[in-house]
Amino acid sequence: MEATRALTVDDVRAARERLADALVLTPCTESLVFGDLIQGRLHVKFENLQRTGSFKERGSLNKMLQLDARQRARGVVTASAGNHAQAVAYHAHRLGIAATVVMPENTPLIKVSNTEKYQAKVVLRGSIFDDAAVEAQRIEAEQGLVMIHPFDDIEVMAGQGTIGLEILEQVPDVDLVIVPVGGGGLISGIAVAIKSIRPDVRVIGVESAAAPSARASRDAGRIVRIEHADTIADGIATKQVGVRTFEHIQKWVDDLVVVTEAEIATAILLLLEREKAVAEGAGAAPAAALMSGRIPLAADQTTVFVLSGGNIDINRISRIIDRGLVADGRLIRLRVRMQDRPGSLARLASAVASEGANVLEIVHRRAFADISVGDVDLVMHLETRGREHAHAIIRALEAHGLAVEEEL
Repeated sequence: MEATRALTVDDVRAARERLADALVLTPCTESLVFGDLIQGRLHVKFENLQRTGSFKERGSLNKMLQLDARQRARGVVTASAGNHAQAVAYHAHRLGIAATVVMPENTPLIKVSNTEKYQAKVVLRGSIFDDAAVEAQRIEAEQGLVMIHPFDDIEVMAGQGTIGLEILEQVPDVDLVIVPVGGGGLISGIAVAIKSIRPDVRVIGVESAAAPSARASRDAGRIVRIEHADTIADGIATKQVGVRTFEHIQKWVDDLVVVTEAEIATAILLLLEREKAVAEGAGAAPAAALMSGRIPLAADQTTVFVLSGGNIDINRISRIIDRGLVADGRLIRLRVRMQDRPGSLARLASAVASEGANVLEIVHRRAFADISVGDVDLVMHLETRGREHAHAIIRALEAHGLAVEEEL
């Protein structure tokens, strides 16, 4: 296949035929939860329900199904820190193809073990994806393996684009599709598929503010490499978009927006708590953009967002949930200055309880606080019902003559 050839909707249609019997036709259902929070009708495309938990199966399998017998016999290689690794390993094992996966040395053990359980050979190299990618390219050249690129490949993009065809069939009156953006393969495929058939449908991408490589490149009119890519949305923490994907983003994608870490954490919490859906950071990014108002919606608009994956690290999920609770005002930290005398703490606790808050932790600060000898600083962690309730608690404590400051 020519390196410079552009993706077409016919490529996506052909990919759909190849993948029809091998992948889950994921639901695209209306969300009453988000319908209450935003204007218009909103549907969620649940790609977290694929066998390995993300959309990555579509592109990697479409690529491997087009390998000839000699290429299959040689085996495949890829670089990934998560979803793509598991997708390649799973389908390579199913097809009888030997797979080598290069992952950064700091990849969570659960992701390494999940990849190894599909009989893939895992090589740990470097501290970031870029280091792993260099090693994968070296292995490709030395051993003659076939590279399965995570995003910058026409066949991979075509596979991801099958989501767009499904959305058009599942939600025929769709007006707007919102997609997370990392390397750009997912949004490139979806945008080509949808806008080739329905050019009136808008396609908007969402990046983490900590890794806005596509937005930076679009603004500059050329591919820009960013230096910082540390985000809870690790599935879209890409320092540089692909050469091919950038061309397609420039031509087909209507807009790109960014969301903060706190907004992503809040979206993960809402999806888990109200939608009963497990979303990783990347998968929750479109929801974060909607909740934060980054993408304005009309009341008569029908929107679909792609929940791209649900492979969230179980060891991090409690911290992410806590961050979401903080952003939502349901977990607050107050510093209260009061007189250091018997009964003061009891009166403070009583005042907090009367407002219906739950005390999680109290820390006394005497020696290390810049206060008078007769005073004490207390730092309290409280559970509340939300931001308005938190403000009511602060006002009530101030009414008791206490100096209160919320620490963020």
